[in-house]
Amino acid sequence: MLGQTAIGSAANTPSGSRVFRYEVVGLRQNDETDKNNYSIRRSGSVFVTVPYSRMNEEMRRITRLGGKIVGIHAMGAEEAAKAEE
Repeated sequence: MLGQTAIGSAANTPSGSRVFRYEVVGLRQNDETDKNNYSIRRSGSVFVTVPYSRMNEEMRRITRLGGKIVGIHAMGAEEAAKAEE
């Protein structure tokens, strides 16, 4: 699996049950990412799946890491379940 999956229990609202997948390029290793226990790929796309409630936070994190969002795609419940596997 590439990227991260963060599907929470924010399904209390109609928008809370929506899940989105970011396609990101250009993430780089820096002081912020050194806190992680894994390195970040320097080339290719990284896919990050987030619930609607965390979209703004994730965009800021990607920007801090020097990434560029290539695309954002809405995912259905079935697609989100497959992304977790």
